[in-house]
Amino acid sequence: MLRFSGKVAIVTGSFRTVHGIESSSNGIGRAIAILFAREGAKVTITGRNIKRLEETKQMIVKNGIPEEHVLEIVTDITSGEGQNELINLTIQTFGRLDILVNNAGTGFLDAEGKTGVDQNISDLDKSINLNTRSIVTLTQKAKKYLIEAKGEIVNVSSKAAGPQASPDFIYYGMAKAALDQFTRSAAIDLIRHGVRVNSVSPGLVRTGFGETIEMSDDAFEKMVQSMESNKAYIPCGKAGQPEDIANLIAFLADRKLSSYIIGQTIAIDGGSSLIMGMQAFDMMDVLKSQ
Repeated sequence: MLRFSGKVAIVTGSFRTVHGIESSSNGIGRAIAILFAREGAKVTITGRNIKRLEETKQMIVKNGIPEEHVLEIVTDITSGEGQNELINLTIQTFGRLDILVNNAGTGFLDAEGKTGVDQNISDLDKSINLNTRSIVTLTQKAKKYLIEAKGEIVNVSSKAAGPQASPDFIYYGMAKAALDQFTRSAAIDLIRHGVRVNSVSPGLVRTGFGETIEMSDDAFEKMVQSMESNKAYIPCGKAGQPEDIANLIAFLADRKLSSYIIGQTIAIDGGSSLIMGMQAFDMMDVLKSQ
């Protein structure tokens, strides 16, 4: 029997549309949806880009999954009405909810190119609304059904949450840091009802994130290659793939394998979070130059 047979999962987020909202239609979200479906789960995918959602559905079906095991919901994950539709249609269609993967999130660039403390405060509001508030409210609405199923929540945070500074994406980092605290606190609150909450914290991953911050494909690829070639950025020498993140999320959603992990935010970044500035240099070469 497949490990998620009989389970129902909602997967939000991983591709930003022109409205600034991500969907489970590309990148990490798509990889999660495909993996869960291949492992036997019935999956709800959501977003505002109908074409990309349909692409994701067809990719799932090509893996031999029946079409009726995939529910597409075109909606705004940050709106109360959209969240109600997401939960209600999932329950009406599949009858239960076992796994909630809160993967929707992105950064917002200042319209005038400002960074750090000078970035427009409206970008903070947008970042908190998408990366933190929507996850809190969706969790509240899913709580009843997750308690009934003794289910799992996996949030997707970011290396930008710290503890190192991230001045170029200061508001994104703040929102994700708040999400980490929500993960810890919600885990203690919900484990008494049998619901586990955990989180993953990706570093650089080859996804559509460049597009979400309005960076061209060429510019994003150049940035990725530069970071891959510098051990100060990624010690293992390569960016992550969406499937890498999806595999960790599946592990955290699998109670047989991860039952004793509660309220943790697990870094998956090729070693990036272990690096200090002084480690960017070969100390023997530095000593020889003295």
